[in-house]
Amino acid sequence: MIDTIVVVVFSVFIMLVGISFSKTGRNLKSFFAGGESVPWFIGGLSLFMSFFSAGTFVVWGAIAYQHGWVAITIQWTMCIGAIITGLYLAPLWKATGNLTAAEFIKARLGSSVQKSYIYIFTIVSLFIKGSVLYSVAILVSASLGYPLVPVTVILGILMISYTAVGGLWAVMVTDILQFVVLTAAIIIILPLVFKEVGGVQAFIDKVPDDFFNLVHGEYTWGFIFAFAIYHIFYIGGNWTFVQRYTSVDTPKSASKVAYLFAGLYILSPVLWMLPPMAYRIINPSLSGLDAENAYIMVCKQVLPAGLLGLMLTGMYFSTSASANTALNVVSAVFTNDIYKESINPGADDKKLMFVARASSWFFGLLMIL
Repeated sequence: MIDTIVVVVFSVFIMLVGISFSKTGRNLKSFFAGGESVPWFIGGLSLFMSFFSAGTFVVWGAIAYQHGWVAITIQWTMCIGAIITGLYLAPLWKATGNLTAAEFIKARLGSSVQKSYIYIFTIVSLFIKGSVLYSVAILVSASLGYPLVPVTVILGILMISYTAVGGLWAVMVTDILQFVVLTAAIIIILPLVFKEVGGVQAFIDKVPDDFFNLVHGEYTWGFIFAFAIYHIFYIGGNWTFVQRYTSVDTPKSASKVAYLFAGLYILSPVLWMLPPMAYRIINPSLSGLDAENAYIMVCKQVLPAGLLGLMLTGMYFSTSASANTALNVVSAVFTNDIYKESINPGADDKKLMFVARASSWFFGLLMIL
């Protein structure tokens, strides 16, 4: 019950903070690009929070439990992708002056390619973010003992509400609060986990001999190299992240956004992956898909009532950051590249803002469905 109260209180608080930014959306540029005045450090933290979800703790946590340090090595490839993006790609994106990827595609490749992109992007985004919402709903439902469908609907509506009202500024500012909650939860759990296993030295002594190898099993150096290449394209070309580079004031600031992301991804994977790695000592019997529960199982074992709710809130928020960003981008594409261009070219700012908010709710509800 205490954990439920913690999740609800933090969720409502962050929702209200996001809604408080309702007046920042006066036109499409301010609603979908923060008026191109977002400080680079806010953009960098928001990019960081938008990048991962509860799946980070489930998928990489399972690899950390089974194979050890290689889960951290894999995530360091994201740092490489961000450094390359900061050096070469982020400033170029900022220099285009485009509000959406569809706008950029039309200028480069024409209207027919743009239309194909819009339809594919919208459908794929809804299914991907629907799966992201599902993963965190499963996590909260299983941990707190509530039915899955109501949990999915409630969490989804919380995600949509401030995104539809406050736009990109609401998404970014709540990302910062979510970063604080998640970081606090991780910092709290680490000493409790090491206390459970008998200290850091006991942890080092009891894990398998190859647990601290940089690569392990199927996760070879070839895999690591390929994953690094993938993240150059993903971090440098996915518009849900490109939006962070275009919302700041200058190309130099756009580079700083990527560099901050890279710096955070040097340290954070170490902090995230140590708990499931330590759980290998506490409970070495997990195998197959059961290993995906390692993170939540170690949380339930070492965290007292209330703090488990804080950890779940951090996982939920990390997921909502990813989903909210995608929702904002899909709404931007619909409002700017479909409604404004094809349906009502003469629409004023008031009408466009109504469509922007309404489409956020529409696509958000589809995500829940």
